[in-house]
Amino acid sequence: MRKLIVFNSVSLDGYFTDSHSDMSWAHKQDPEWMAFVQENARRGGELVFGRKTYEMMASFWPTPQAIQTMPEVAKGMNESPKVVFSKSLERASWKNTRLFKGDPAGDVRKLKNESGPDMVIFGSGTIISQLAPHGLVDEYQFVVCPIVLGDGRTMFDGVPNKLNLKRASTRTFTNGNVLLTYQPAS
Repeated sequence: MRKLIVFNSVSLDGYFTDSHSDMSWAHKQDPEWMAFVQENARRGGELVFGRKTYEMMASFWPTPQAIQTMPEVAKGMNESPKVVFSKSLERASWKNTRLFKGDPAGDVRKLKNESGPDMVIFGSGTIISQLAPHGLVDEYQFVVCPIVLGDGRTMFDGVPNKLNLKRASTRTFTNGNVLLTYQPAS
């Protein structure tokens, strides 16, 4: 069975986007961090998005600017299989993307039983908050960035019950970011 992993940057006050849906605060460029990002891109996996994150990613990664500034990451993002959950998108035009218009929890249960690489959710807080209560997320990877936003969105808006997690690993970066990896406690 394939795993579903959440990978998101969060501020010290727990937001993954600021109040304007901006995530640029999470992109600290330094050699160690960029090596980690490139390594993640090479690992691959099937990328899972909600509509907003999908549209943001699809508008950047296939562009000449993305390919020129971060060629390895752009290649990974563009070549990876992708899933987007949306009731309003008519079609998904980014290379290797499947569009699902139904129930994300039911569809992810089916996707986890397909053969293929593990799945990774970037951004897409609405999708995370729909999947987490059903126990469909196997691992949470949070990059805690040393910034306080004061306002924004959490990944868990509307989650009805506590999610008990256990720490699996920790990694500290010289730019101040800390990668915390958690798995469900039960």
